[in-house]
Amino acid sequence: MVDAKEECEPEWLDSEDPLFILYTSGSTGKPKGVLHTVAGYLLYTALTFKYVFDYHEDDVYWSTADIGWITGHSYITYGPLANGATSVMFEGIPTYPHVGRFWEIIEKYKVTQFYTAPTAIRLLMKYGNEVIQKYDLNSLKILGTVGEPINPEAWLWYYNVIGNKRCPIVDTFWQTETTFPFFGVVPAVLNEHGEELVGEAEGYLVFKQPWPSIMRTVYGNHERFENTYFRKFPGYYVAGDGCKRDKDGYIWITGRIDDMLNVSGHLLSTAEVEAALAEHPAVAEAAVVSRPHTVKGECLYCFVILKDGKKFTEVISEELKKQVREKIGPIATPDFIQNAPGLPKTRSGKIMRRVLRQIARNEKDLGDISTLADPSIVEVLFSQRCEAAA
Repeated sequence: MVDAKEECEPEWLDSEDPLFILYTSGSTGKPKGVLHTVAGYLLYTALTFKYVFDYHEDDVYWSTADIGWITGHSYITYGPLANGATSVMFEGIPTYPHVGRFWEIIEKYKVTQFYTAPTAIRLLMKYGNEVIQKYDLNSLKILGTVGEPINPEAWLWYYNVIGNKRCPIVDTFWQTETTFPFFGVVPAVLNEHGEELVGEAEGYLVFKQPWPSIMRTVYGNHERFENTYFRKFPGYYVAGDGCKRDKDGYIWITGRIDDMLNVSGHLLSTAEVEAALAEHPAVAEAAVVSRPHTVKGECLYCFVILKDGKKFTEVISEELKKQVREKIGPIATPDFIQNAPGLPKTRSGKIMRRVLRQIARNEKDLGDISTLADPSIVEVLFSQRCEAAA
């Protein structure tokens, strides 16, 4: 360090040189290497940070996101640094060493912009309002939420209790939820035939033109990039979400159009979780769906068919949870694993996931199941639901 130069010359790069590759779940189970480039990504993260969070010179900004997640990349690292922002850096969980940890930090550093996920909000709601009343949160000016749709109860608590009814909530959409589009983003709602719908409508959320920070490719597989985002409706970028537009022009996300799971704001594909379960020597087949969770938004409910001669035990259940956790990460740990003698499949062999979701949620109104090869399996699966998933 003694001999180090005081100045470090920057490396000159082309605007379209790769900046980073971030791997995210793919609907086929194989992770996608999302490639972002230097100029477009930096421009947009700098611009969105400045205007979405209304950042000014004397503000103190805090995002609780994981820095390895795209939100952490964008709104802990690149966006704040590009604006010369004063940021709080935090490592840990919201409830350790005590449940007032977040509010203590806001008071200590006089945080003005606070950005977190609905999962954290729902978690902290459980501990009541008395905890918050111990701390001075009057420095707050802007509240942000990111990663998954926020339910009305959590939004109102965040607004009324944390923001004291005076802080606007920025409900940001990085393909999870949204309100109005940002500069340069032109959304549209299409029907199944690719026809653009006007006024109040429900259909596929697409974008009509590129914006500076749009991902440039899936690393090493540009064909997959084209197939995933552009092939279904040529001339549009397909977000992968269904949406509805209300009479006021607000866009509401209705859910993923593929078999994706949203757990604590992290998208997981059913295929990757099922693959992890199926690697266990006792498992012949697995199917994974989501069910509502009061804290995480959604949690994983897994159906496993064991190989002949294998008996389902608590030991196997814990081994399966551990295996998924080790293969994918703690965020993917299943909450429920049900022993299944079979799965509801069509005559062509396709798993009818709609039925599995209804079983996981104990919803008996199944609608039309005439295409199932063996409809009797449905009643069996209902009778063997996990007891804790009442």
